[in-house]
Amino acid sequence: MDDDQNSRAARAVPPVDQLGRPLRDLRISVMDRCNFRCPYCMPEATYHESFRFLGPGERLDFDEIEQVARMAAELGVAKIRLTGGEPLLRPGLPDLVRRLRTLPGIEDVALTTNGVLLPRFAPALRQAGLRRVTVSLDSLDPAVFAHMSGGRGDLAAVLKGIDAACATGFEGGVKINTVVQRGVNDAGVPDILARFRKTGVTVRLIEYMDVGNRNGWVRADVVPSGELRARIAARWPLEALPPRYRGEVARRYRYADGAGEIGFVSSVSAPFCGACSRARLSSDGKLYTCLFATAGTDLRALLRGNTGDAEIDEQLRTILSRIWRHRTDRYSEERMHSRSSRPGGEKAFRQEKIEMHYIGG
Repeated sequence: MDDDQNSRAARAVPPVDQLGRPLRDLRISVMDRCNFRCPYCMPEATYHESFRFLGPGERLDFDEIEQVARMAAELGVAKIRLTGGEPLLRPGLPDLVRRLRTLPGIEDVALTTNGVLLPRFAPALRQAGLRRVTVSLDSLDPAVFAHMSGGRGDLAAVLKGIDAACATGFEGGVKINTVVQRGVNDAGVPDILARFRKTGVTVRLIEYMDVGNRNGWVRADVVPSGELRARIAARWPLEALPPRYRGEVARRYRYADGAGEIGFVSSVSAPFCGACSRARLSSDGKLYTCLFATAGTDLRALLRGNTGDAEIDEQLRTILSRIWRHRTDRYSEERMHSRSSRPGGEKAFRQEKIEMHYIGG
């Protein structure tokens, strides 16, 4: 089959990967910088004042991001999440939201943020069509929060950001992401849940993962979701909820007393690779097919080539389809398998991975 036939086939049939998983979600990192230095993502020792981040000309501009997203939508992507680094550091972000929201096939545009800048930008983002907001919040204890934000965060500012998002009234709601580490912030999880019960805000409790290469991850620091759920249920009985769609990351539960719902993201103790439908685009235009990827495919060179937009679109469509059809990623499942089946277990399985701040969480 020649290239023209391949391109026509890509347009006619949405691709599935080698494990039968469709391409449904695209996470776009618009900024590799962040105003926090969370130890599990961007530890200060590495990302210090002299660290060289991408320059403005090295990041994809909004036209280029829109072009990739449009071709991804033609291949089946319906949901886009904007991430970073801290995405609200990217100037003009509401304009990008507006562009993405109007693309044919895109049903949902969401944002993950540390929340500090939400009071300034939430109304404009909502007006532009942003549907959902997720705020990272690891503790309500000022000292623990300071530690987990690398000494850069302001707890009061994050809480104001959450309040601003709630007041703005995003159609798809507001969620909290809490990364739980044993002996660091796990004891404070009930405080977070208590604060947001009965508010309509859903807290999602995320197992501490071995993302990137610099966070010193060991399994002993992980609090398995099952253990955490049992702790919570002893105080507030929980009832399991069915998934809303194939590939939903969080396992959902509601409080038996009707105070809302919470979610558990269990990529260490109960990997969900088998239903993963997410691709990730870095801010400098590399496409990755897994959060734990070791390499990506450069799209920026193609986007900045000398050919016309129509030809670039055709090449993008073909490349995206080919990448997805060849995809075999299931890192978390392999990590779990290696724990018991390989000499050295998880330690032997470690590999150099792309840093989370670069491709988004």
